[in-house]
Amino acid sequence: MKKLIIYDLDGTLAESKSPLDAEMAGLLHNLLGIVKVAVISGGAWKQFEEQLLSNLPRDERLANLSLLPTCGTQFFRYDADWTKVYSEDLAADEKAKIESSLQKAVSEAGFKPQKLWGEQIEDRGSQITFSALGQDAPLDEKDKWDPDFAKRKKIKAILDTLLPKFSVRMGGATSIDVTKPGIDKAYGVRKLRDILGLSLEEMIFIGDALFAGGNDYPAEEAGVVSIPVKSPNETKRVTEAIIACLDPGTDGSGHRWTAS
Repeated sequence: MKKLIIYDLDGTLAESKSPLDAEMAGLLHNLLGIVKVAVISGGAWKQFEEQLLSNLPRDERLANLSLLPTCGTQFFRYDADWTKVYSEDLAADEKAKIESSLQKAVSEAGFKPQKLWGEQIEDRGSQITFSALGQDAPLDEKDKWDPDFAKRKKIKAILDTLLPKFSVRMGGATSIDVTKPGIDKAYGVRKLRDILGLSLEEMIFIGDALFAGGNDYPAEEAGVVSIPVKSPNETKRVTEAIIACLDPGTDGSGHRWTAS
C-alpha cells in the first residue's frame, strides 16, 4: 500500500507561478486526511507559501505534509509552524561559477529575449534558477516560449560541458535549475525515505517533467513509481483516483457513497 504521494508544483499542482485553484486545494486537503503528502519543486520557499500554503487550510492535516523547495535541496516539516530540516546551500564561489556559466550558455545558444519580466538568474541559496523570460513573466508568454523544451535542451547541453560538477535540470515553463552534484529530486526522495521511515516502494511521484533532463526525472531514476501528467487538470484526475483507491467508499473527491 502506498503511504506517501509526492508532487511537483509548477505545471503539476498549479500553473507556473500561479496559486492552487479551489478544486486542487480541496483534493490535496482530502488526500492529507488519509496519507502523507510531499511537494518537491524547483521553486523557492516563498513560492511554496504563495502558491501552495496560502490556499490550504491551516489545520492538523499539515502534519502529514512535507515540503522540499529548490528541487529537494531544502526540507520543511510542520509542527505548529514550518521548520527547516536541512538546506544544502551553495558556496559563494559555486554560485559565481554557475551564474557566469548560465550567462555564457544563453549567449552561445542565441536565445536572448526581446523583453524580460524580472530577474533572469535567481539565487535561491541552495539552487541557482535561470528563467528565460524573467521570474515574473506572464503565463501566456511562458507557454509559447519553449513548449517542446527544444530551446532549453540546447542551453542545457552547453551547461553540461561548462558545469560538469553540478546537476543541471529543466523545469517549469521556461526554467533551468542548477544545484550541487547529486542534490536533486532523487536526493529529496531519499531524504523523505530516511526522515519519514518509508520505503521507495511505498511512494508515488507525480510530475510534468518526467523525461530525461527534466527536473522530475531524478525521482523516477531513484526507483519511485512515477506518473507523468501534462497539466494540473490531469493531476486532479490522478489524485481523485488515488483517493478512491486509498479510501474505498469515496467518489475520489473525498465524498462518501451513500445508498439510494
